[in-house]
Amino acid sequence: MNSSPAVNHISECFIKPLYTTEELKKPCYLSPWDIAMSSIHYIQKGLLFNKSSAPDHNQEEFVKTFLDKLKHSLSLALVHFYPLSGRLVTRKSEDPHSYIFFIDCNNSPGAKFIYATLDMKVFDILSPVDVPVIVKSFFDLDRLANHDGHTNSLLSIQVTELIDGIFIGCSMNHCVVDGTSYSHFLNAWSEIFQLQAQGQEQEISVSISRPPIHNRWFPDGYGRILNLPFKHHDEFISRYESPELRERIFHFSAESIAKLKANANAEFNTNKISSFQSLLALVWKAITRARHLPHDQMTNCKLAINNRSRLNPPLPRDYFGNSINVVMAIAPAGELLENSLGWAAWKLHLAVKNHTDKMVREGLQAWLQTPTIYQFAQLADPYGMIVGSSPRFNMYGNEFGMGKAVAIRSGYANKLDGNLMAYPGYEGGGSIDLEICLSPDTMRAIESDEEFMNAVSMSNPLF
Repeated sequence: MNSSPAVNHISECFIKPLYTTEELKKPCYLSPWDIAMSSIHYIQKGLLFNKSSAPDHNQEEFVKTFLDKLKHSLSLALVHFYPLSGRLVTRKSEDPHSYIFFIDCNNSPGAKFIYATLDMKVFDILSPVDVPVIVKSFFDLDRLANHDGHTNSLLSIQVTELIDGIFIGCSMNHCVVDGTSYSHFLNAWSEIFQLQAQGQEQEISVSISRPPIHNRWFPDGYGRILNLPFKHHDEFISRYESPELRERIFHFSAESIAKLKANANAEFNTNKISSFQSLLALVWKAITRARHLPHDQMTNCKLAINNRSRLNPPLPRDYFGNSINVVMAIAPAGELLENSLGWAAWKLHLAVKNHTDKMVREGLQAWLQTPTIYQFAQLADPYGMIVGSSPRFNMYGNEFGMGKAVAIRSGYANKLDGNLMAYPGYEGGGSIDLEICLSPDTMRAIESDEEFMNAVSMSNPLF
């Protein structure tokens, strides 16, 4: 029996900012939102490209030139996003016992860059119903907690060359970025790569269209140094291993989502329910139905939410760091299934609407009184689901000389039963892809759920 192809690591190096700035020399202190992420995994997202622009007779030269351009543009991007070139540092105090976290960019080899190969085609990655397990090997820093950024890079780029494609996998420390900042970095790196290809390197070495804002936000009355009441990191770091899961991408066209939104608003006699809330309500009901829960069992839908625009005054869109919370809608299983799509969507609408400046600040004050570190295993809930990422992130706008990516995929990090990641659909226009992770039994059940599958559209039109 032939063994399955494996990813072969060819080379690795470290990339530093092309030149040093005064800001890079200073410690970057972490906010409460950053520190709270210490025990969960790195963010792992990546883009799959067709290698169609490479001449068939000179593939080796194409890849060498591509890698050189990618490294150089990354070194320029790190001038602007310099915290990603650093390492985490902890200063401990014995009396009283405390921890102080910050990012040090001076004593770091930089961001990691890996080149690897795989004897498979783009079709082999996209054609199976489930996301192939091999995709997890497209990412570095697998299973690491963010706290491991003390001894590992805060950013690692793995470029995996397939027979006819290239996958750019980006692992980024969640103590340094949230999804908004992660997307911001990728967009800026792509912008620099494209300007570099146009011969505008001198201009972009000092200017990009959306410079990140690195001044971490701290609540009134608190300085940049926040102490944690721990003696050792073993007190707040745990190692999470995913259970057996099936992972599948479900595509929803703009037309399908518009129909869900219209139905949800009509059923609840409102016009305030959003497209995304309508889609998530459909999934919440389908997963609950698939699990065959008792009528009185409480279920929930958790949603990672951006705090930037909800603070008063708001944080800038380009604030670089974590600024997220999790909001939750709850309902008994029987009541959720007996009521309409609009009823479920309205619960999600209220969860989002009620996440105000007051709620954000009260939650932060509570954390400061009793600091806690999120443990991903505690988010696992056999009766709920949790939604991350966002279809608003401009993932398909990232181009690196090979045209538009053909797919977005993620790594092993932070996967649990009932985990959803939302991405824009390939064709744009309001379409959405949902990466759904479920136990095998639950996945089989929703694949037979008529209401759910009727809303699912053809997946990536390229395949």
